[in-house]
Order: sequence, then C-alpha cells, then structure tokens
Amino acid sequence: QVQLVESGGGLVQPGGSLRLSCAASGILFSIYRMGWYRQATGKQRELVATITSGARTNYADSVKGRFAISRDNARNTVCLQMNSLTPEGTAVYYCKADYSTSATYWGQGTQVTVSS
Repeated sequence: QVQLVESGGGLVQPGGSLRLSCAASGILFSIYRMGWYRQATGKQRELVATITSGARTNYADSVKGRFAISRDNARNTVCLQMNSLTPEGTAVYYCKADYSTSATYWGQGTQVTVSS
C-alpha cells in the first residue's frame, strides 16, 4: 500500500519560514520524481517544486529563490523549505510521487496559513 504522509504545516507570520516533510512508503522511492503542489481556497492546484530521481529541481516562478526542495532517498523523504512566506502562500500543500501515468500518488495534504 502506497502512503505519502505530509507534515510540518501550520500558522506562520508573513516573512517567516516553514519546513514541510513528506514520508513515502510502499514505493521504490529513489526512482520517483517527487513534487510539492498547493491549492488555495477557490483556486486550482498548482505546482510549487519538483525534484527528479537524479535530484534535478524545478520551481514555480513565484517561489524561486525562497523555497528549496530536497530529497533523502535513504529515509524515503522529500522536504520543502519555505522562506520569506507571504499570505499568497496560504494553501493546502500536497506531496506527489510520479513515475508513470499508472504510478502517480498523492498525499492528503498539510495546511499552511501565512497570516499576522
């Protein structure tokens, strides 16, 4: 059974930082492209950052220079370090594991709220 479990969300003030983690089980983690996506209320889910099995990273323009994605294949985890958060970062953040069209999995999400 595949499980992706996100953690680390919460309430943070504008300008603050949070570190999200996603623990994967039931997959051969090292071969999967991993990603973080977010969905704000009333909006479509959007890509935040991805990291390939070879550790190549890709970021949405809106988070470049502020967010960093990383992976630890020994621990089957992917993390998202979020710095200089703005209220526009308020959303549910989802972890995604992607290998093929028939091997794509999502976590249940973790809420991030950026507010003073």
